[in-house]
Amino acid sequence: MIWMDYNIESFPDGSFTVRGDWPGEVMGWAKEGSEKKKENTLYQPGDVFVVNEYGILKKQTVSVA
Repeated sequence: MIWMDYNIESFPDGSFTVRGDWPGEVMGWAKEGSEKKKENTLYQPGDVFVVNEYGILKKQTVSVA
């Protein structure tokens, strides 16, 4: 899957976000702001990624005890 038409905003602390056409679009939120269950979201709150040597972010499975 290739995600197109998104902007990446970086911050002074080194963090960044991906912005869609409306806040929360990449996390599956509807345009009016309500959360909807979308099968192909880019990321969700609580997701953890590790970057490999090729610059690819791989989602990690995190268990909370």
